[in-house]
Amino acid sequence: MTHKAGFVNIIGLPNVGKSTLMNELVGEKMSIVTPKAQTTRHRILGMVNGDDFQIVFSDTPGYINQPAYKLQHSMNEFVSGALQDADVLLFVTDKFQKEEDEEFLTRIVNSSSQPSIVVLNKIDLYNKEETEALLNKLKARFPKSEVLPLTAASGISAKKVIKKIVALLPASPAYYDKDQLTDRSLRFFVAEIVREKIFLNYTKEIPYSCQVEVEEYKEGEKLDRIKCVIYVERESQKGILIGDGGSSLKKTGTQARADIEKFIEKKVHLELVVKVKEKWRNSEHTLKNFGYKP
Repeated sequence: MTHKAGFVNIIGLPNVGKSTLMNELVGEKMSIVTPKAQTTRHRILGMVNGDDFQIVFSDTPGYINQPAYKLQHSMNEFVSGALQDADVLLFVTDKFQKEEDEEFLTRIVNSSSQPSIVVLNKIDLYNKEETEALLNKLKARFPKSEVLPLTAASGISAKKVIKKIVALLPASPAYYDKDQLTDRSLRFFVAEIVREKIFLNYTKEIPYSCQVEVEEYKEGEKLDRIKCVIYVERESQKGILIGDGGSSLKKTGTQARADIEKFIEKKVHLELVVKVKEKWRNSEHTLKNFGYKP
């Protein structure tokens, strides 16, 4: 029996449903999901294993055409890397893709010598005529790719999509232990859960100005004690994040603790602290410390 394995990189513009699709395909919540664009900041790996295959999915940040911060430049570098090192590309798009995004599409077509699958997502929001028109447009744009219409948020036939991906993978031994689900640490997922709740509970620039770091993680037999620091760029943002009498931060902490307990299957004492680190999104040194730079 020939064993197949490879890296399947999920790429696309912000807010097209890449992370939702990744979670559905892996069968676990690897990436945080919110209605806001640019929620994902890192490349996150999630593995799907079979007796004769291993798919290493890579969720990437949405490509930003005009990055405003060095952080966004770093996020775009993750996408550029994904275009180069994939065995199979999974390009996700939807009907909200704008004409000004044509440059990104051209880049994908020109740089992707590897096999690819194009996913037209959110088809529950289109009528039949819209769907047909979009499918025909994508088939013409990506003549060598299979185009799949689906709605990731409503659940997908993951086995069907995975079967199509396996057919495109090269013969190879597994890259990771078959019991491994991701390359990320528990601390990373704890920080991401807190950051997800910030995206859900705050508006405007606040979520984009926040970085969450796990400062302490003490495991106990029945209770884990975790201290997270939320970095913001300005004192005014710190006040908004904390809220009147600490009410806003308490709400975020309560929601995050519930999800963390579900994730690690253990009780958690979660402490959230807010600190100001001015202009961290434009600091090469700070971005490196936060894992956005090599």
